[in-house]
Amino acid sequence: MTMRVTRIGDAERFQSEGHDGVGPVRLQGGSGTPTSDFTVALSHYLPGATANMAPQPGETVYVLVSGELVMVSDGIEETLQQHDSVHFTPGTMRSVENRTNLPASMLVIRSKN
Repeated sequence: MTMRVTRIGDAERFQSEGHDGVGPVRLQGGSGTPTSDFTVALSHYLPGATANMAPQPGETVYVLVSGELVMVSDGIEETLQQHDSVHFTPGTMRSVENRTNLPASMLVIRSKN
């Protein structure tokens, strides 16, 4: 058994295609890590930030840590607030938008397919 700690100061920054005003860091499952089944990222959405409509590459769970974000999928719009979560199956189309004047932070947990 192994315990792997990632300090936030050591988390790997990366860019996600189709994201504007979003600053993600990879907490688990980054390059050179032994995590093989999933990734965990912390994404910070500035006011007005967006993630374009795109399919989810794997099973995905979002957990809103702070702020408020709007999710759109299959014509349905849902506003998530602190500690709310949403699950997407692989291939589900979704967009994300911060429509507030405050930043929002969200955990992204995704299976590696």
